[in-house]
Amino acid sequence: MRYVLFCLLLFLVACQSSEITSKTVDMYNGDGDLVGTAALNEQPDGVQIKLKLEGLEPGFHGVHVHEIPKCEGPDFKSAGNHFDPEGKEHGLMHPDGAHLGDLPNVEADGGGLVDADLMLAGATLKDGKKSILSKDGTSLVVTEGQDDGVSQPGGDSGARLICGEISSGEQNESKETPTDPTQLNEEQE
Repeated sequence: MRYVLFCLLLFLVACQSSEITSKTVDMYNGDGDLVGTAALNEQPDGVQIKLKLEGLEPGFHGVHVHEIPKCEGPDFKSAGNHFDPEGKEHGLMHPDGAHLGDLPNVEADGGGLVDADLMLAGATLKDGKKSILSKDGTSLVVTEGQDDGVSQPGGDSGARLICGEISSGEQNESKETPTDPTQLNEEQE
C-alpha cells in the first residue's frame, strides 16, 4: 500500500505544470537607472500588476504593455507598439477598444512615488494568444503624461519614461520589429 501511495505521489509531482504564474520585472528609466519593480501574478481574470516606482513627476501617467521585450533607452521605442493580439483600437474608453496592453493611468504622489495595483484583464502568463510571455515576451512602459483613453494609436500620453522587459527568461534578445498599429484595423474594415 505504501508503495502505491509513493508511486501516486511521485506521479502527481511529475505532472505538475511548469508554467509561470508569477514574475517580477525590474523597471528602468531612460538613463538605465533602476526605478522600481512590477510584480506580475496570474489571476482568474487576467494578470495582476503591483507597480512600485520612484522618480516620476507628480500626477497621472499612462501605463501599457508593449509588444516587444526590449527596453533600449532613452526613448524605449524598441518596445514597439501596444500589445494588441486581437487588432482592437486603443483606449480603455474607446467603443472599439481596447488593446490588450492598455492599463489604467497611475498617479505619482508629491514625492514622485507610485504604488499601484492594476489588472491586465484578459491577459495571461500562461501559454496562448493573450499571453504576455508568448514569443519572446512583452514590456511594461510608463509614459510622461496620462493616457486619455481614446486617442489613436497610443492615448496621447507623451514620451516613454520607464520600461521593464517581461520575458520568460528563455530568450535573451528579441528579433521582432514593431507592428503597424493600423494594419489590423484596416484588415477588419
